[in-house]
Amino acid sequence: MKERILSGMRPTGALHLGHLLGALQNWVTLQNQYECFFMVADWHALMSEYEDPKEIRLSGQRMVVDWLACGIDPEKSVIFRQSDVSAHLELAFILGVLTPLSWLERNPTYKEQLRELSARNLTTYGFLGYPILQAADILLYRAAKVPIGVDQLAHLELAREIVRKFNSLYGGDLVEPMPLLTQTPKLLGIDGRKMSKSYDNSVALGDEPEAIFRKAQKMFTDPKRIKMTDPGHPDQCNVYSYYKIFTPERHREVYDYCSNAKKGCTDCKKDVGKVLADFLGPIRERRNRWLASNGKIEEILQQGAQRARSAASETINQVKKMLGI
Repeated sequence: MKERILSGMRPTGALHLGHLLGALQNWVTLQNQYECFFMVADWHALMSEYEDPKEIRLSGQRMVVDWLACGIDPEKSVIFRQSDVSAHLELAFILGVLTPLSWLERNPTYKEQLRELSARNLTTYGFLGYPILQAADILLYRAAKVPIGVDQLAHLELAREIVRKFNSLYGGDLVEPMPLLTQTPKLLGIDGRKMSKSYDNSVALGDEPEAIFRKAQKMFTDPKRIKMTDPGHPDQCNVYSYYKIFTPERHREVYDYCSNAKKGCTDCKKDVGKVLADFLGPIRERRNRWLASNGKIEEILQQGAQRARSAASETINQVKKMLGI
């Protein structure tokens, strides 16, 4: 049997190029090697969007459209919505009663998210405890591995600590998940900061060409190049990094005309806008077909929920038996 992995995304807005490079391209490869469970993490979304949650469900459906358009195959992978499997909250509560508060307070991602989303009141019990729900997500499906980046290792180690404590207390055999580290190219937002929906600095997978061209014109370029006749410094230019990722066969050409002042930054941004529009064209076409598929997305989610509930019920029933509940 194939090893099982679990991964998911929070439905809090449109997916962008960062999601494609950071997760989706890897998921497409992994579904041919592992038994994959891909989760719409709507309970996790509620933790930050609780003041205005009405868009979460629709965002989740549109997120699945993006997954499918990028190559996630419901015949190969289990695609499901977290809230359709009640065992997630059951196991999260059980794990929560044995997790020390200090383990959660030392979580570096928690502090980073508080800073990044400072406009919202996230000093809540639910948001502090989201690593416990993440642990429950993974453990329910006995996922042997979790595809993550290096920056998420602390999260997974917390889940592993929780597993060890549970197994020690109750003689259990919950699986300690191992990291499946993924190397992804670093892609900054159009303003040179981390690409993020909250910063409004991303190129969405569903953007039409006109929107992509407008965003490309706003991109930060080499700050040392004041005039067109000034030699550029491509390695310090965010636009050049996009060429290296999306048209690697052209990056030497771009390096030459930038560093030797053969083309200005305005023209260069026009070119990269076309590069991105062409790159996203096939994804956009598949996305539009899925959007027009009349209820097919919800059907996929419900079929996935049945398969997810079947797998999760085995674990939660075993956990309750260990506890005598």
